[in-house]
Amino acid sequence: MSRAAARWRTIAGYGQATRERLMRYEIRVDGQLSEPLIKVFPELDHVTMSGQTLLFGHIVDEAHLYGLLARCQSLGLRVLELRQAPE
Repeated sequence: MSRAAARWRTIAGYGQATRERLMRYEIRVDGQLSEPLIKVFPELDHVTMSGQTLLFGHIVDEAHLYGLLARCQSLGLRVLELRQAPE
């Protein structure tokens, strides 16, 4: 699959498949997240380093991004950095 094709995914929405451009984001939070906390973000991969956890993956749209940030807030996670990562 080409890089351009990899940027597009078919997603289910309102009973029909739609194509939307996915953006890759990174969310850096303070501390090492436990396994139960990692499982709250099933759509993201993670890596822990230097007392911080980096959550990363493709975000469907702005509402998805704000939903992830709301999850962080509701869990009391301190977001240190949010950035759109290059593909």
